[in-house]
Amino acid sequence: MPFVITEPCIDEKAVDCVDVCPVDCIIEGSDQYFIDPDLCIDCGACEAACPVGAIFYEEDLPDVYKSYVKKTEDFFKSL
Repeated sequence: MPFVITEPCIDEKAVDCVDVCPVDCIIEGSDQYFIDPDLCIDCGACEAACPVGAIFYEEDLPDVYKSYVKKTEDFFKSL
């Protein structure tokens, strides 16, 4: 999983990341957006555009947000 959207996005759902994604891999969930790891091309545009600092490259993900990897996996399994 290249990039992960985390807690600061909860209920914020700013669409800046969606607007800049060149491959439309960011999908709206019930409480936040999620990045489809199978479609993401690792460009980093979403991370730079996020106004609330919710997007992290998985390798740079702070420990406090590690659970968002599983949340993202679960989201895409449920589609």
